[in-house]
Amino acid sequence: MMNQPSQLEFGSIVGERYRIIRTLGSGGMSRVFMAEDLKLPGKHWAVKESIADPKIMKIVRTEAEMLISLSHPRLPRIVDFFEYPPSGAVYLVMDYIEGITLEAYMRGYQGCIPQEQIIPFALQVLDVLDYLHTRQLPVIYRDLKPANIMLTPEMEFKLIDFGIARSYKSELDQDTIKLGTVGFAAPEQYGTGQTDARSDLYSLGALLLYLCTGGKYSEWTAGVEGYIRGELPRHLIPIIRKLLRHHPEERFQSAEEVVGELRRSANFQSAQPGKSVSNASSDYAGTRVVAVLGVSSGSGATHTAIAVSHYLARKTHSVALVELHSTAKAFARLQEVVEGIPVGQASSSRRFEVDGVHYWRQTSRADVISLLGGSYRFIVLDLGNGQDNERLEEFLRADYPLVVGSGAEWRVQDITGLARSLQRHPQHKWNYCLPLAPSGAVRRLRKELDHDKVFALPFHSDPFERDDEMDQVLDELFRGVITDTRKRRFRFLKQQH
Repeated sequence: MMNQPSQLEFGSIVGERYRIIRTLGSGGMSRVFMAEDLKLPGKHWAVKESIADPKIMKIVRTEAEMLISLSHPRLPRIVDFFEYPPSGAVYLVMDYIEGITLEAYMRGYQGCIPQEQIIPFALQVLDVLDYLHTRQLPVIYRDLKPANIMLTPEMEFKLIDFGIARSYKSELDQDTIKLGTVGFAAPEQYGTGQTDARSDLYSLGALLLYLCTGGKYSEWTAGVEGYIRGELPRHLIPIIRKLLRHHPEERFQSAEEVVGELRRSANFQSAQPGKSVSNASSDYAGTRVVAVLGVSSGSGATHTAIAVSHYLARKTHSVALVELHSTAKAFARLQEVVEGIPVGQASSSRRFEVDGVHYWRQTSRADVISLLGGSYRFIVLDLGNGQDNERLEEFLRADYPLVVGSGAEWRVQDITGLARSLQRHPQHKWNYCLPLAPSGAVRRLRKELDHDKVFALPFHSDPFERDDEMDQVLDELFRGVITDTRKRRFRFLKQQH
């Protein structure tokens, strides 16, 4: 509720033109009413009443003039301003927007906004933030939160409250007034510096995290990754993490930059049928996920995942290889050898390193989500030959889904059977890897699947070591994506011998 008593009631007239009908909402600093226009019968407006300290009335007047100058389809038009010095009351008259707040929508839909609406929502908010931030005198909104976003019947989003918006003044070190909503406001809004465009971008990150966790979280804290909805687009996670960095210089620096990243990553995620990896954007800055799934036991999924990971590590930086199976044993055995641990004695750490590749043994989906928020350029998921729901979902959502199966004539049905069982899912991104398969088997499978991304993997006894023939195949598989080359060799197995 507004701390000060309202000067208005039903039937009150503001500015000799606007008659109050009912209260729409109230907060600590203001109250909003619906009013009818006495000069335009049938026209309704929203009238926002605030009580201003007489000492800052000049600032309030300047801010009102600034708001009246704004014109954007996702902002309500502010058409009039009145002030009553004796009481300190000021009134803004603006468009009445039909709909419900995003906060109310989330409550009504049990905290679940459809996943296909989240990125369009983000782009709509970024559109209006870019408009505000790029004005000759930039406007910082400072209170982006679910209660200040109206969702119209057409599912469009509009900002509805400019109570603490301010014009950015570059000569100031910090804000005079510290305002914002806890959980959505950037750290600098509490006295550590002046708010600028990056403060609104932090709030956007908080808002997106709120939507992605069903309204449970708006700050990135320990354990939050366990509440992120599983069906959401992967590329959102590193973007949200960057938006929520504590220091403004570590965040995206403009709304335009976030829009560019969203579009690049979305295009990368949803490459059109027939496009190879080389058609994807090579300057994608987020974390890319390679998922390796074996069609049957002994197909070579783990061997292939290791080879791919070390290939990527030689070509670029920061690669994680994740064993997505809580009971798998392969990585535990490898860790025993790498760290000199007695056989059967488990290490206290689930992470170990082999020649620049971070191995994560026996991990869960929550661990994967947490790693996506980090600094890895590539995450390779070793899914084994398991096709339970969790691992299958990770395979289907990966940027590079790799199916590993036998090219033998009598085993080819394993691969075609998997493809048929998942035919309701898009398969244009899939890559099929056939260890030791002859060229004839590759041609037959390409024809049977009507799919050109089928690769024969050569004999490669040491997946940690560079092999020219294997590199040629992987160069083709990742063609056009990797530009940074590092020449490194790993002789782990030879040293053990």
